[in-house]
Amino acid sequence: MKPPRLPVPGKAGLIQRAGHYRTIGRGLLVCVTIALATTFIADHYGGPTLLYALLLGMSLHFLSEEGRCQAGIEFAARSVLRLGVALLGARMTFEQVGALGIGPVLMVVATVVCVILAGAVMARMLGLSRELGLLTGGAVGICGASAALALSAVMPRDADTERNTILTVVGVTTLSTLAMVIYPLIAGGLSLANPQAGIFLGATIHDVAQVVGAGYMISEQTGDTSTLVKLVRVAMLVPAVMAFMWLFRTSRQAQGGANRVPMLPGFLVGFVVLVVINSLGLIPEAVSEGMSTLSRGCLVTAIAALGIKTSFQKLAVVGWKPVILMVLETLLLLGLVLGVVVLAGLGT
Repeated sequence: MKPPRLPVPGKAGLIQRAGHYRTIGRGLLVCVTIALATTFIADHYGGPTLLYALLLGMSLHFLSEEGRCQAGIEFAARSVLRLGVALLGARMTFEQVGALGIGPVLMVVATVVCVILAGAVMARMLGLSRELGLLTGGAVGICGASAALALSAVMPRDADTERNTILTVVGVTTLSTLAMVIYPLIAGGLSLANPQAGIFLGATIHDVAQVVGAGYMISEQTGDTSTLVKLVRVAMLVPAVMAFMWLFRTSRQAQGGANRVPMLPGFLVGFVVLVVINSLGLIPEAVSEGMSTLSRGCLVTAIAALGIKTSFQKLAVVGWKPVILMVLETLLLLGLVLGVVVLAGLGT
């Protein structure tokens, strides 16, 4: 008689894990496919990649209600998003920030704080939630859709979180595209010198890609300056995320500790570590560019996932108030920066 076959240790666990990865892979593949398609469209025909990914994802909303893709879509909307935000640190160095001088840095810090606080106040005046005001203020003040995704990642999850994130991404992407066209005309109308125009564009336009496009539309010097100023705004993402974590952790603890936010999320640590390593010159330029490209790809994939999870019907219920809120925040930022650049002569 043959002895009975003994089960292979851990075999059941390996099979279960493989099935889990396969389940994630289906939904993740859908999101990656959307990201590749929209990147191709934007590169060849122009337009904002993130907005394309969002709209195409929303057209596939039915996949979020179908079991085979749900896990992968959730994975893309959370884990891939955080990886993309962390990799943003590979494009920054402390030397770049120091090259601008103290004036533009102080202006960026002050305007970011003012816009975020004003966003919370204006949201309450419009009958909207404080959370939406803080999220839109952070997106407008810091770096557009990337900031919206990073800040929403540390905010407590509730029925409105994803809807607010989608609204913010759509709003700031649209406004940033309009600003890319209009703001260089404003700079020309005010006869701003190239350094002044660079500071103005970098401190006011929401998304990095639109800042670069608007800056080099005027001159190479304006493009270089606007990109550096924009990177300083991106750096404000770290203290903003930490402030949001403290704010919402305190809020949730007062309500009994539900939905507590982690004290120091891994993606924020990764962001800071990459900035430090890049500042020390330990990341080759080719690797840094590759990480920036990967970061962009991760963010587009995450946006596609958020789009899939959102329906047009839910967005239609919100109305025009969030749009009005983001327009007011954008005009406030525009007025503050113009006041400093023109009246104080910053950059001359």
